[in-house]
Amino acid sequence: MASALSPPRVPKPKYVLPSHYHESFLEKKGPRDRDYKKFWAGLQGLTLYFYNSNRDSQHVEKLDLGTFVKLTDEAPWGSSHDPSTHFNLVLRNQEIKFKVESLESREMWKGFILTVVELRVPSNLTLLPGHLYMMAEALAKEEARRALEMPSCFIKVSRLDAQLLLERYPECGNLLLRPSGDNTDGVSVTTRQTLNGTPVVRHYKVKREGPKYVIDVEEPVSCASLQAVVDYFVLQTKKALVPFLLDEDYEKVLGPASAAGVPKQLPPVPVMPVPGQHKLPPLLNPDENYVIPIGDTPAADYENGDEPKGLTSSLTKKLAVSSAQALFPTTGLADVTAELEEKLQRRRALEH
Repeated sequence: MASALSPPRVPKPKYVLPSHYHESFLEKKGPRDRDYKKFWAGLQGLTLYFYNSNRDSQHVEKLDLGTFVKLTDEAPWGSSHDPSTHFNLVLRNQEIKFKVESLESREMWKGFILTVVELRVPSNLTLLPGHLYMMAEALAKEEARRALEMPSCFIKVSRLDAQLLLERYPECGNLLLRPSGDNTDGVSVTTRQTLNGTPVVRHYKVKREGPKYVIDVEEPVSCASLQAVVDYFVLQTKKALVPFLLDEDYEKVLGPASAAGVPKQLPPVPVMPVPGQHKLPPLLNPDENYVIPIGDTPAADYENGDEPKGLTSSLTKKLAVSSAQALFPTTGLADVTAELEEKLQRRRALEH
């Protein structure tokens, strides 16, 4: 009697471990943690991923370095451990403490984090030539990645809605990118700063010319990517301009506030990541009024007031013409636009 055939063996799926610029064990302590917890950590792009073990392919936590402020070396107060094995990561809205196994590990982590955040290999750390070579490789990969990626501060909104976003949430940043209103695949940069107690909003055009993005000013500035455009504004203003990043704790609804005790009836506006593509959808508002310089000198007057605080004289000359995960559809923003238009009309009436 022939024996029954056994079912064929199905091979177990092989999980591909994620690729990182740098990875090793890290002990992490967040603002709400009582003690350190050990993770296998990996840095990829501007995100720090945490895994339960070095064999896991799915992370359990992650940190966005898009809100990076600084790194410090202070050990916990009263700690009896070697201070050279501690460092702190300060973000815009929180501070995270890390503990590593050695001074070399600490310097490696600081070096790779600074490399992807500042887009340069740091020169003030205790690193060997081999370490610097590894960071230079990570820098090249990060530059290539950013050339294909949309910055986190890009939001698909109109000119007026961009102004309202910056006004409503100043703690989330004061610079954002948006689609251009002239039916092209370029973008516009909107900034908002306070001068002597008065808010000043400016708009800058960025044109697409082949693979490059050109800031449309008297002396055009060519950038390899939209992220490079953002970095240019931030660096030239000595970080007075901060890319806009809406915190997840905020409501994702734009509109008038409801009365006390009355639930809001407006539907939430979904926030979705923008796909990494170069061509941007045009808006139906080609009437973009951009700031135009009166003179060619750094001290030239602008149509909308004084220079923004923190702008260097070189940036004033170059940026005279105005031109990290978010997507804001303009549907349902009619009340917002009407509110801002009314506010702008009252302001113009006062000026006349």
